Amino acid sequence: MRRRGFISLLGFAAAVGASLISSAGAETVHVRRIGALLGISDQDPQAQPRVTAFLNQLQDLGWVKGRDFTIDVRFGASDPSRLRAEAHDLVSSAPDVILSQSNLATATLLSETTSIPIVFTVAGDPVASGFIKSLARPGTNATGFTSFEPPLAQKWVQFLKEVAPQVGRVGLVLHPETVANVKFVEAAESAAESLGLRPMRIGVHDAAEIKERVGEFAAAPESGLVVFPSPVTNQHRELLVALAERHRLPAVYAFRYFADQGGLLSYGIDVVDQYRRAAVYVHRILKGEKPGDLPSQQPSKFELVINLKAAKSLGLIVPAALQVAADQVIE
Repeated sequence: MRRRGFISLLGFAAAVGASLISSAGAETVHVRRIGALLGISDQDPQAQPRVTAFLNQLQDLGWVKGRDFTIDVRFGASDPSRLRAEAHDLVSSAPDVILSQSNLATATLLSETTSIPIVFTVAGDPVASGFIKSLARPGTNATGFTSFEPPLAQKWVQFLKEVAPQVGRVGLVLHPETVANVKFVEAAESAAESLGLRPMRIGVHDAAEIKERVGEFAAAPESGLVVFPSPVTNQHRELLVALAERHRLPAVYAFRYFADQGGLLSYGIDVVDQYRRAAVYVHRILKGEKPGDLPSQQPSKFELVINLKAAKSLGLIVPAALQVAADQVIE
């Protein structure tokens, strides 16, 4: 009896041990699935550095691609129908978490799911856009990193007047359907009026409209531009920079890659850094935290870039104090 009992006990222990080993093995090989929907084109030179920064940060946090996670990256540029199709497919695949970039991409994803965690980047005014309930307590399935606040629009107008004091009217180039642009424009208009400038809204949706409306605006003398951030203006940045040069319009932009491509001056966030920070939130969500409990964070790092070559072609002399304050001066 004792021997049989002992043998039975050994058999039971072996079975339990095998079960535990099997369970532990299942945990170690459990691969998490990350989705990503970016509001830029896959042909955009900025696309790969952003994805790489995100993946490198995950690796620094201990995640090994292929062993611990897979990632499905989709691109929608500024095309609403393409974004809807990509968002639907991505949500249907039921990833553990989704990274998004741009207000349009985030809004499209949230129309598809209220349960899959979403970490957004480069999102303007996520509260007014309906993504979250508050910055401190998002309270939804989304959280992430904001790109711009209204005071920045005031800075764009101030920089334009400082670098081009002869300007008397300012064209505010924006995508009208981008909700975050509403407060930006109001802030820019207020700043323009305080500086004695006459503001004019230039709503655009595609390349043809950009050419037409900027050309019409440039017909009057002493004009300058402030280009607001949106998937539309970012996608057509080469065209906007070329038009500003052709029509001899001093222009201020929200992202440094406008200045890198020949634009006069840019002031805004470090976009790549937002992807690194987003990776930290994805890490925390995969470890069990809820997006609704993770505060949406405002930008803390800004870059001022001045292109002296563009200034020279416009006959402008950039104040020395402004050059000293710049993070980068392109000769």
